[in-house]
Amino acid sequence: MKIKLHRRTRKWLLALLLFVFIAAWFGWYKFLRTEPEPKWADQSERFKYGSIGAEFSRGMPYWIWAVLPRVFPDLMPGPGGYKSFGLVWEEGHEMPVGFTKQVIGFPRVANNCAICHVGTWRSKEEEVPHLVVASPANTVNVQAMMRFLIACGKDSRFNSGVLLTEISREAKLSFIDRQLYRFLLIPLTRSALQRQEQQLGWMNRPHVPDWGPGRDDPMNLTKYFMTTQPLDNTVGQADFPSNWNLQARKGTNLFLNWSCDTPSVHSVLIDSALGLGAAPDKKSRLTYPLDWLDWNLHRRAWFVQRMNELDDFLSVLPPPKFPFAINAELAATGKPIYQKYCAECHEVGAPRTSKPIPIAEIGADRERLDTWSQAAADEANQAVKSLGITRPNMVKNEGYCSPPLDGIWMRAPYLHNGSVPTLRDLLEPKEKRPKIFYRGYDVFDPVNIGFIFSGEAAEKNGWRVDTSVRGEGNQGHNYGLDLTDAEKTTLLEYLKTL
Repeated sequence: MKIKLHRRTRKWLLALLLFVFIAAWFGWYKFLRTEPEPKWADQSERFKYGSIGAEFSRGMPYWIWAVLPRVFPDLMPGPGGYKSFGLVWEEGHEMPVGFTKQVIGFPRVANNCAICHVGTWRSKEEEVPHLVVASPANTVNVQAMMRFLIACGKDSRFNSGVLLTEISREAKLSFIDRQLYRFLLIPLTRSALQRQEQQLGWMNRPHVPDWGPGRDDPMNLTKYFMTTQPLDNTVGQADFPSNWNLQARKGTNLFLNWSCDTPSVHSVLIDSALGLGAAPDKKSRLTYPLDWLDWNLHRRAWFVQRMNELDDFLSVLPPPKFPFAINAELAATGKPIYQKYCAECHEVGAPRTSKPIPIAEIGADRERLDTWSQAAADEANQAVKSLGITRPNMVKNEGYCSPPLDGIWMRAPYLHNGSVPTLRDLLEPKEKRPKIFYRGYDVFDPVNIGFIFSGEAAEKNGWRVDTSVRGEGNQGHNYGLDLTDAEKTTLLEYLKTL
């Protein structure tokens, strides 16, 4: 029996279908439509500003991000907007280095690897900073920036009325976009920032030291983000590492991370990108199903390809050349001293290079080492596997890594926690190493090899390091202490050539 629909019923059904189609198209266009990234001038530009896939799950609406420093100047560490966090900002660029802007329905801001891996140096105060791609981000205080965003989300001024008033000073949003910001984007962003306070609450406990510029607490960040390991009493502030010339770090039984937690360059890249939000955000109940669907249908394949491209780029990226004059005669005299005291652990291909040096031998502050466990490694490995990502597994070792020394001049301060300001200080016993100094100031000292760490300018622009604080110990690495001052000078001159 054929069922004939009344003409009016057919019209209503057609209207309903049309409405559903328009609503679906509107939802896709305003929330899911992805516009391609710009064509980057080169891979260095892409490294500084290109996406690693974090915009979907971790992206903040651009106009909210843009006005926060003006709405909450009292929550900033100082004047200058986002630059007060030590961010690197190139003239002529809309975004700071390490920040991406991509349209996924609406413009969103997220971070990429460069937030921790582009540093600067100057030869004098008034000089424009020189950027070094893949170096530690020596001036950037990521913890202060995270705390600022969390504080904004808790503040009563984070509301549609205040933010839209400030946004209107910079942009003329359409009526529809204003309503989307008013009723969806602003409330959802505030909720996301409040969730972030819960996720990062471990770093604000009274006994946990601040990180300061150029550092984070990498394995606790990994542990509390990727695993369900319970809160413990560990602290592990550690310097951002360099990631140029990664080909030198590849090989059987070679490790990366300060305590040799990862046996693969590719694994480090993947885990770092996942930590920045490239993976679906399971904590976001509202967007998680869409996020997971987008990951499985599109973003995972793109992510795998992007990690391969980063691996290719960073593997052959050369270390930065020492930018000041080098005394070739002194350097030649220093080379055999390097071969005797340093090469066994730091020359590419040497027996102990990129291997764990037992903590009993290296004698450095062990707090960073104790933040990681095999149980955490096992759970993190399973978490990555559940995303459909294949990579060599993380491990647990009982020592600190002995990396190659290429570009060592741009890795100051030294030791895993940055507790020794210059290479010359590292050649002194613990008693003679500075006990209090300032890091985050980027004017370079080419004689002692490190950034200027004391004096009025360093105190004004830097962050105070007290080596008596937990996790800040400057002991250990007691190699070359018996060298004469003249021998130390020639060794330092040779290290400038690496």
